Amino acid sequence: MIAAPRIWVTRALPGAEDTAARLRAMGLPPLVDPLLAVVPLSPSIDLEGVAALAFTSVNGVEAFARLCTDRDRPVFAVGDRTARAAREAGFGEVASADGDVEALAALIVGSAARIDGAVLHPGALEPAGDMISPLVAAGLTARRVAVYETVERDPDPATLAELGTLAVVLLHSPRAARKLARVLEAHPAPSLRALCLSPSVAGALGTAEQDGRLASVAFAPHPTETALLDLLTA
Repeated sequence: MIAAPRIWVTRALPGAEDTAARLRAMGLPPLVDPLLAVVPLSPSIDLEGVAALAFTSVNGVEAFARLCTDRDRPVFAVGDRTARAAREAGFGEVASADGDVEALAALIVGSAARIDGAVLHPGALEPAGDMISPLVAAGLTARRVAVYETVERDPDPATLAELGTLAVVLLHSPRAARKLARVLEAHPAPSLRALCLSPSVAGALGTAEQDGRLASVAFAPHPTETALLDLLTA
């Protein structure tokens, strides 16, 4: 029996292991080799005047939870997995936007009447999207605090040696996509399909498909991992 080609999971740990587990449940063998790594930061957390928290990633929840023991404020989460992480961290009131940063901002703006104070967004040092501006434009007070940093890492030599046998690479962020595009300049993979979480992630690959570094590029119709993985069976 011929083994199924492996699926390259490029997102940072620990999320990469969650994705790998979902792939195994689908009967698809994963190759976990992140192109990004999460480095926790240690800022001072000031919650004075803060009425709600907004999280755009599981990493943000986990980093904030290590820095602050307060769990009294309501949480707005970008998606269901981030919402679940917030509940597991001890937050009682959690709402999920089940989408992307724009959907999260819309959820918060729609809840503005019950937010009596500022919205604090604990997240990455270099966020993938701007969530603060839409909130401020809607009349809310909002600010960010960087609780972790995402840094790029090179793929393992063994992964580069297997590029010709891999079926698909999964990309969850524009930064990972940009890193992959640079890797493929020296190691093109004309038989590799790139499946992306959103149009912005796909766009970050630039001309990788057109110039033959990738076989094809597609993005999920909805920016959730479930929709992304559904592309594998479409």
